[in-house]
Amino acid sequence: MRLTADQRVAILLHEGIKGSHGKTGLTLLRYGEATVVAAIDRECAGESLSQLTGIPCNAPIVDSVTSALAYQPDVLAIGIAPSGGILPDAWWQEVKQAVAAGLSVFNGLHTPMASDPELQALLKPSQYIWDIRQEPKGLGIGSAQARSLRCQRLLTVGTDMGVGKMSASIELQRAAVRRGIRSKFLATGQAGLMIAGEGIPLDAIRVDFAAGAVQQMVMGAGRDYDLLIVEGQGALVHPGSTATLPLIRGTQPTALVLVHRAGQTHIRNHDYIAIPPLLEVIQLYEIVARAGGAFASARVVAVALNTGHLDDAAAREAIEQVKAETGLPCTDAVRFGADLLVDAVMPEQKN
Repeated sequence: MRLTADQRVAILLHEGIKGSHGKTGLTLLRYGEATVVAAIDRECAGESLSQLTGIPCNAPIVDSVTSALAYQPDVLAIGIAPSGGILPDAWWQEVKQAVAAGLSVFNGLHTPMASDPELQALLKPSQYIWDIRQEPKGLGIGSAQARSLRCQRLLTVGTDMGVGKMSASIELQRAAVRRGIRSKFLATGQAGLMIAGEGIPLDAIRVDFAAGAVQQMVMGAGRDYDLLIVEGQGALVHPGSTATLPLIRGTQPTALVLVHRAGQTHIRNHDYIAIPPLLEVIQLYEIVARAGGAFASARVVAVALNTGHLDDAAAREAIEQVKAETGLPCTDAVRFGADLLVDAVMPEQKN
């Protein structure tokens, strides 16, 4: 299941366009195939979506699901991730209004909706609710099988959560496809799954089976492609992150791309934790990847720098600073394209 080009989508984004919990919805705006007919955010209703986000989308921002219905959506995508994964009651009522009006729901929250009795009672035969965060069946523990694959396996890793690992991964995939490389993007989070239609919701998987789930996904695709691009999650230097290590173990990566927000010095929401110098973060990821020699070495081959909060001149200056600091290729994949990163991962296929 995925959002396809023939669907008309309203994205529930209350307090997410300007706030910190709208990453899923903004990603759908930037990369989704479906037609977005409305963004629902009462804080920004009536403003320009493209001016607020920098994403070339002219869909109106409206204040409610009721207002969005005027634009004839057939899907409501939950584009926000409030703390705790639970919608406030007022927003939950809007979901019920959408279902009652005939919309299907794509739900990326931890809280399931498909089994809710109130929503089930409102569903018509043509409607469905997709709870994305469901653990796949038949999982085992990781066993480093991916090291047997001949394809290149790139994993994006970060200096923090929410710095742009998924965007960098999708831009890498787009650049690789344009170059004729047999590549595949492997989604590991809710927005990536809505866009790709397949993958694993890693943060919904029990920790004992997390590496095994990544491994199963990689092994399922690895023999059909020359390059797998695995969407990173979390960060080794974040105090609450448990996702990065199973991604490293399950992928058995051949290369890593480090994603960092330009100028960020501390973990977001934990300003008492400093982000180490990038060279030390790079060394950390490479040491963890090889685990003292238990696994093959995987180098950080490039840095994807998130400069979305800077103007062009400042962005280019920040990129040059990171190049000088790390000695690695660096670019903002969203702003300037990902060809430089593809070159670093697949040097034998440089333009």
